[in-house]
Amino acid sequence: MASLLGDRLFEISGQGPPPQKDFFQLVITKNEVILTSWRISLRLECRGLPPNQQKTSHQDFQNDKTLQYEVGAVFGQRILDYTAALCQGKFDYLERLPDDIMLRIMYCLELKDTALLAQTSRRFKTLFSSEKFWEQTVRNCAGFNRDIEDIANAMGWKSTFLTFFHNSLFKLYNCAKQ
Repeated sequence: MASLLGDRLFEISGQGPPPQKDFFQLVITKNEVILTSWRISLRLECRGLPPNQQKTSHQDFQNDKTLQYEVGAVFGQRILDYTAALCQGKFDYLERLPDDIMLRIMYCLELKDTALLAQTSRRFKTLFSSEKFWEQTVRNCAGFNRDIEDIANAMGWKSTFLTFFHNSLFKLYNCAKQ
């Protein structure tokens, strides 16, 4: 599983809270937490200033309340909690699996379970909404044929599933997962 971990465990960037317009980037590597900020200002004395970069080890981040506050203020409590978890060695391996492997796992689940999984993260929601996922779902439905494939290619696989194979109770008696 360690091979799933790249050098960068997590990276996010965005604008800081108002009224400032400063830009921030948070990078978490296997050993460090790096918070970089760029001062955005119309003032002449601020022009050409280099970015400010704070580097700290995972252990030091856990003890640095000031840096934790800054990460929380800029990126929110959820990102702060995730950063703290990564610093404690709590890696989310499922999130790191390649899309094709995640899609294979999702194909093995019941559709209602896949829909619940899609509510847990943006990545799973994106995969659940992907044409690739819905194409495989439709192809596994009883009654799938060349005509349905032509319709799906024209109007989209998800729309085809919802039109021809989905019932109001969200139970899939006519579709079997392979």
